[in-house]
Amino acid sequence: MLHAVIMAGGAGTRFWPASRKLTPKQLLKMGGERSMLQSTFDRLQGLVSSEHVLVLTNEQLIGPVSQQLPDLPLEHIVGEPFKRDTAPCIGVAASLVYAADPDAVMIVMPSDHVIEPRSEFHRAVKAGLALIEKTPSLIVTFGIRPTYAAESFGYIERGEAIPGAPGAAVFGVQRFREKPCREIAEEYVQSGNFYWNSGIFMWKASTILEALREFEPEMSAHIANIAAGIGTNRFQECFAEHFAKIEGKSIDFAVMERYSPIAVLEAPFSWDDVGSWQAIARLIAPDEFGNAVQGPYLPIDSTGMIVRTEENHLVVTIGMEETIVVHTPDATLVAPKTEEERVREVVKQLQDLGFQQYL
Repeated sequence: MLHAVIMAGGAGTRFWPASRKLTPKQLLKMGGERSMLQSTFDRLQGLVSSEHVLVLTNEQLIGPVSQQLPDLPLEHIVGEPFKRDTAPCIGVAASLVYAADPDAVMIVMPSDHVIEPRSEFHRAVKAGLALIEKTPSLIVTFGIRPTYAAESFGYIERGEAIPGAPGAAVFGVQRFREKPCREIAEEYVQSGNFYWNSGIFMWKASTILEALREFEPEMSAHIANIAAGIGTNRFQECFAEHFAKIEGKSIDFAVMERYSPIAVLEAPFSWDDVGSWQAIARLIAPDEFGNAVQGPYLPIDSTGMIVRTEENHLVVTIGMEETIVVHTPDATLVAPKTEEERVREVVKQLQDLGFQQYL
């Protein structure tokens, strides 16, 4: 049976000041009527029952997540006591899924992607499920055909075509590549043999647990100790004690770059990982002057702006271009688009200065 795991523990620091500790990016509405987390959950309807969905987040966000997802049983919202990256998160989730269904297939996805249309997402997942049913040891990842030479995404180099998935383009994986410089990214795109790494994976719960045992035995031992508490009143105690001892590592480093066999399925859906404020211009149709706007805004001789503000607060710009303006009740960000990566510096400096009320 298919189970789904949504990873929703990110801090979204590049989306300050809208993204805060208790309302990180995945809990915000980014160009739609539903938050990014809600949209991810909605995307699973008709594919996975809510009884088979787990959300992994941090302890502080259990309340806000449950408020946004009232149809999800509270016990299916798992709060990590510490931030330990994606491999430990996935290991714990796989243990919970395996305890409920030893033969389960899992789809694992971040909570902050925009994917359309839902029907094509479902078609791709069903194709991945068919591949795993045929080869139970297979890991399936979803590759996004690149539309430009992105430096902020990892890449997947595809190998030979794999038959057996009607209506889907599936290939073996030659290698995973880390985020490249511009020149290398351009080579990847021009070759036609590379995909963006979407960070969406499918596998049997038993497969990923065995892979972690093989490649990360120390991490796996702690995960096994956590799993020993599943179904008992000691679970939270085991979780906190052993999760603290795990060295954080991404699933890409821990497993994906070392495992075989892996297949990459070319995604038939459109995808955006909404990694920074400039993504707003891709989610909201800009006006005739290239301004992407959420909220009341009056542009005077202003072009290429990204503006997000409260419903009751007007933003006016005069003679400005290619600038990000984000207004919240207690903080305002103004930055050139070319400096958007430095928003993370703001969060760090606020932490260093002890300005907790703005985090």
